[in-house]
Order: sequence, then C-alpha cells, then structure tokens
Amino acid sequence: MITMKDIVREGNPVLREVSRSVENPPSNEDRELLKKMLDFLMNSQDPDIAEKYDLRPGSGLAAPQLGVPKRMFAMHVTDERERLHSYGFFNPRIISHSLEETHLENGEGCLSVDREVEGIVPRYARLKLKARTLEDEEVVLRFRGLPAIVVQHEIDHLNGVMFYDRIEDYSGPYKKTVPTI
Repeated sequence: MITMKDIVREGNPVLREVSRSVENPPSNEDRELLKKMLDFLMNSQDPDIAEKYDLRPGSGLAAPQLGVPKRMFAMHVTDERERLHSYGFFNPRIISHSLEETHLENGEGCLSVDREVEGIVPRYARLKLKARTLEDEEVVLRFRGLPAIVVQHEIDHLNGVMFYDRIEDYSGPYKKTVPTI
C-alpha cells in the first residue's frame, strides 16, 4: 500500500525529469505500480482510511511522484455531473485541446508539495487524451473541467513541470520556465 512516506517531495530531481515511455505491453511491475497508485487515490478519498494511514486526499498521482520516471499516472475524480473518472494510464498524450482556458478558483495543490502555493494556474478547459489503460486498451477520451485539469497536472509531472511553474507571477523556490503543452 502506498502511503505519504512514499511520495517524493519538491526539490527532488526526479520531479524535474522528463519521464520515459512505458514499454508496450507494460511489464507486470509497471501494471502493479499503476494499480497501487489508483488504490492510493481511492484510499486517500475515503475519510476512515485516510485518517488511519494519515493520507492527504489526492485526485491524481504520477509515477515520478513515487520516484519512478515513467510515463504513467492514475486519476480518481468526479466531474460537475458527479460522474467518476477513475483510470490508470500508460503513455498518455494530449492530442487536442480547447483554446478556452479555465482554472481552479483556489489554485492547485500537489501531494509532492507540503506548502500552500497561491496563484491561478491556467489550464485548457477541454482536452482529448490518448493512452493505454490498465485493462490494456488503447483509448481516446475527452475531459472537461476538473478532470481535464487533473490530466494536465499529471502530464506536467511526466514532463518535469510543477503546477506553480505555470503561475505567471510566482517567484518562489524551485521555479523553472515551462514550455506550453
């Protein structure tokens, strides 16, 4: 079971690496890790389990956050219509996105960042993602709103980018210039 002690914190160089692709088909080890990542997210959102194991709630988790620089992430989040988006993805890529942007009103947080970071993080309002799932299906999925924000946050991790790199007026520790998606 993944716990907060397994999460790599900001300042660790692995969070600034561009992750390498996962072989196709993924190894049993990669599959198992991605399943555990998804389990962590579900556990972190269960109040009893989260309290018992001192888990911070998360809606997304990328492999680099566990010190593994591979292109895989899990997400477990509901949208504005209360639909659950619960996935494990290998080699995800954004293949198209809206020009319209959105952001979270109170800014973003991150399991790898143990401090509050103020500022608006601009994100695409809608996107289309291509990836291979835990069930070994190649999929093209559309996301909007919060799920789209989670996807972009996690893909940023796969590219060595932290959410605060996208805040225009942020000048805190670990800041780096970031290319657009």
